Amino acid sequence: MKTTAIIQARMGSSRLPGKVLLPLAGRPAIDHVLERVRAAREVELVVVATSSDPGDDPIADHCSGCGIPFVRGSETDVLSRYLLALETFPTDIAVRITADCPLTDPNLIDSLVSHLKDAGGTLDYHSNTLPPRRIPHGLDVEVFSSSALQRAGREAHQPEEREHVTPYLYRHPELFRVSGATLEADLSHHRWTLDTEADRDLLDRILTAMPRNRYRWQDTLALLDTHPSWVSINSSIRQKVVES
Repeated sequence: MKTTAIIQARMGSSRLPGKVLLPLAGRPAIDHVLERVRAAREVELVVVATSSDPGDDPIADHCSGCGIPFVRGSETDVLSRYLLALETFPTDIAVRITADCPLTDPNLIDSLVSHLKDAGGTLDYHSNTLPPRRIPHGLDVEVFSSSALQRAGREAHQPEEREHVTPYLYRHPELFRVSGATLEADLSHHRWTLDTEADRDLLDRILTAMPRNRYRWQDTLALLDTHPSWVSINSSIRQKVVES
């Protein structure tokens, strides 16, 4: 079964404009995401899904310059962007990643994709974001069958369901077979996503200190254990959430 990771990216951000191309450890933030997702053994193709708004031209230009496959679609209907990616690059399984997660762990991606594959067609959606959430913010991975997302595309009509791509899947267990992965320890107080200058400060420190090709979330946690004061850099930032 072919698996494609689709990374949604946009320049617009009320709290940190242009965040996905801002430098972290000397490289654009999105490049860290791309490198890590490409390291996932269960992923055959990585595609960026950005909008057709002129403000997102820099993302398209960056992808073109780096030879990264991409699609452009609606700025607000992100679900339709994903459907465009599935139409342009047909696949059996899709992985949803956001471009503001530069500490994405390819091992988590592999684990979730393998779980969906091993289910042998008896599972439509699997993620590590369903309640009770225990993972750090910034390690979000959602895996689903293309056919399930295509059904959501036909049936989901609420703006929130279109903007956030997957709510129609996990809010309708009577229609879709859904499961979640979790951790034993609750690490949800850690914030490893890029949405504010404080987040950028923390992520820049982590990525500068972390050896290249060291992608495991456990390595990030170990680094923070040696620099406990870093955790407070963005601890006051409130995460934007989508109600389950």
